[in-house]
Amino acid sequence: QVQLVESGGGLVQAGGSLRLSCAASGRTFSSYAMGWFRQAPGKEREFVATINWRGANTYYADSVKGRFTISRDNAKTTLYLQMNSLKPEDTAVYYCAAGLDVTGSLRDYRYWGQGTQVTVSS
Repeated sequence: QVQLVESGGGLVQAGGSLRLSCAASGRTFSSYAMGWFRQAPGKEREFVATINWRGANTYYADSVKGRFTISRDNAKTTLYLQMNSLKPEDTAVYYCAAGLDVTGSLRDYRYWGQGTQVTVSS
């Protein structure tokens, strides 16, 4: 089992940057593909980015490609999301999740964090 705790959210102006972290407990962190998802008020949770267990393969939603970077440090059992050039439409609760494969489908992720709020002001 993996427990996930996100941090790093906050309020930032449009064009600014934030770095989210997801601390994982358990020695099996490096066995899992990891993903970031987000949910804005009144909307469904959506895929943001995913990374394979080694960190060699990454995939992004078109809406964040070129602005966000997903990475991981298996020695620190931590997942990151560097978010640059933030836009008001990036405002959402951001969740990290652990799954068995790099995929954009929520149903493929077994473990979820509690989320961290990101608010981008215009």
